[in-house]
Amino acid sequence: MSYERPILSRYLDPVELIWLATAQRLGLTVRRDPAIFSRTDGSGMLWLGPRDDLDADDTVAQMLFHEICHWITNGVETFHEEDWGFPLDDADDPREFACLRVQAALADRYGLRGMFGPTGKYRAYFDQIPSDPFDPIDASAAEAEIVTITRAVWPRVDRPPFAPHVDAALAATAAVRDTVRPFLEQYATEFDDDGLPSLWSR
Repeated sequence: MSYERPILSRYLDPVELIWLATAQRLGLTVRRDPAIFSRTDGSGMLWLGPRDDLDADDTVAQMLFHEICHWITNGVETFHEEDWGFPLDDADDPREFACLRVQAALADRYGLRGMFGPTGKYRAYFDQIPSDPFDPIDASAAEAEIVTITRAVWPRVDRPPFAPHVDAALAATAAVRDTVRPFLEQYATEFDDDGLPSLWSR
């Protein structure tokens, strides 16, 4: 019998669905572009690179969370600026590192810091952030400036447009984590020679 099954829906990882919906709630439209890693143009469009470019421990949720933390750090008005107003050729902009601290502090509310670190070279800084994300790593002037910025922008996380949507997404992500935890001990990858544990174990 000839039969072509109709495709009536698309499966998404639940956490990816949560964060794509959160992007929409915040007025962001996510699209893919193989020519870039991530980019905003000030119109509400947020482009991410293709899934195949992600490392094994990268997720769409993590990338969207990082971009939202950029927006929080740089200010609500930077929604209308390209790349949240960051000069992309300035790798030492203290707002980049303040963003990482906002990211850590928000993730800590739900015990998700291990899952929601940034990708790329900034992970080295993120992994040095103390358990209190408002404490400096050292006594340098640069760290003092980064911490000052972090403390100044932190109240924004509990104001619109970010509240209540970012907290709701983090809470939902934590609920998924709690659901899968009982299965982690028996988790086995379907790929040969893959010794990596599940990201959920973090």
